Amino acid sequence: MLISHQPRSLLRSLAVLGFAALVAIACGPAGTMADGATSPEASAAQDGDATEGGGGLPAVTEVPEGMAVATFAGGCFWCMEPPYDKLDGVRSTTSGYTGGKEARPTYKQVSYGRTTHAEAVRVVYDPEVVSYEELLQVFWHNIDPTQSDGQFCDRGRQYRTAVYAHDAEQRRLAETSKQEIADSAGLPGPIVTEIEEAGPFYPAEEYHQDFYEKSPGHYKSYRLGCRRDARLEELWGDAAGGK
Repeated sequence: MLISHQPRSLLRSLAVLGFAALVAIACGPAGTMADGATSPEASAAQDGDATEGGGGLPAVTEVPEGMAVATFAGGCFWCMEPPYDKLDGVRSTTSGYTGGKEARPTYKQVSYGRTTHAEAVRVVYDPEVVSYEELLQVFWHNIDPTQSDGQFCDRGRQYRTAVYAHDAEQRRLAETSKQEIADSAGLPGPIVTEIEEAGPFYPAEEYHQDFYEKSPGHYKSYRLGCRRDARLEELWGDAAGGK
């Protein structure tokens, strides 16, 4: 499926540079870009009405024995699966929607900003192999925690950054980690990433799961066109999250 919502100014610049192929993909829909560019992605997503929740998948609650769960919102969920998938001790990652009040939202509803949910990733991990602190470090170095209007080229509250704590200890560790980053990272502005109590997590549609593996060319084009990696390198240097 070809998906596009790059800002018009960005697309024109890329065309001049000879990167016309980058128009083929992006994570957000019509109306979410800084300049109001329209995308056919939302029109192509025939998975529910764009005015309210409903029509999507039920919340996932099952946790395999011996495993733990962490939930992070870092903008486009396509980009938050790979950094965790490559970690030893991570059992699975699932793209989905959380942080809102509407039940069973769809991609179309969330991406249009018609719900209170954010795109997020649910990480199931073995705490005997990888710690929650390590997961937090991966999270910080794959986002811009100073951006208040979304993430990178995706704009809107549905692309906000957040840590959704599943218990008091996760919240404590997240708050501590956030303060350490604020004190030591030399970021260009205050950290606006939210730390909230985890609520229901609704899996995204199947075509979003493992998107970086299903459509690697489109995925890489999106990251490049959105300047995600360029911005991460500006913020984090050698510690910047991977592609």
